[in-house]
Amino acid sequence: MIIRRSEEQPRWTLLRRFPVPRGFHAASRSRVQAGREWPAPEGAGNVKRMQVYRYDPEGDERPRVDTFHVDLDECGPMLLDALIKIKNQIDPTLTFRRSCREGVCGSCAMNINGTNWLACTRALDELDDPVTVYPLNNLDVIKDLVGDQSHAFAQYAAIRPWLRASPPPKDRERLQSPEQRRELDGYYECILCFCCTSGCPSHWWNGDRFLGPAVLLQAWRWLADSRDEATGERLDELEDPFRLYRCHTILNCTRTCPKGLNPGKAIAEIKRKLLERQG
Repeated sequence: MIIRRSEEQPRWTLLRRFPVPRGFHAASRSRVQAGREWPAPEGAGNVKRMQVYRYDPEGDERPRVDTFHVDLDECGPMLLDALIKIKNQIDPTLTFRRSCREGVCGSCAMNINGTNWLACTRALDELDDPVTVYPLNNLDVIKDLVGDQSHAFAQYAAIRPWLRASPPPKDRERLQSPEQRRELDGYYECILCFCCTSGCPSHWWNGDRFLGPAVLLQAWRWLADSRDEATGERLDELEDPFRLYRCHTILNCTRTCPKGLNPGKAIAEIKRKLLERQG
């Protein structure tokens, strides 16, 4: 990432130095075919069908959807439990991310029955049969349910998401009142699962330059922090026709946030801050 400013280009411009998302994979190989169907265990009475996207870009086969019949009486309550059961007991080649299993790390973000969510916090009894599980859209597929998030994290790094301030006095910490601390509520909780960015049509169309809702929410988190001393610099870096203003307030981001946050509000706050600075 390089940021420059010149007389000919008065606003900050991000020169592209990270990969542009290309969708799932090459269009000529993108048609999904029916895959293998794994039968229910003998004698199982409480069965749910799981239709899971499978694709290995290093192979020669087109993507497919495999169908698994999972005995819910022998499975934990969450979708992630069912995926772990499939991998451990039915098909060990199934690939997905997971870590905390508590809705904190964001690793198991997937498209579940058409909605981006965390597999570890989506209860199986809340999902209609069959359950469809795909990787987050607008990401290149590494394998099966694992999407390549390199682009999203490169955009996150572009906002320099850390406190920019002079060193505090040696004899005390940086002070912040309870009221100032409450300004961060609804923003610091973001776990960077990128469910919102994956569900944003503006990011599908302009993902090479539009930062997307997750990164812009994080940008506002630092603008709202009373301890930060780089407000003007941060606003300069965001005031760009594409980095910020390609948000069209579709609000898919807010609808699909598994933490109940409101990226749309954060983006509106950045725009308000820029307007206040102008006049």
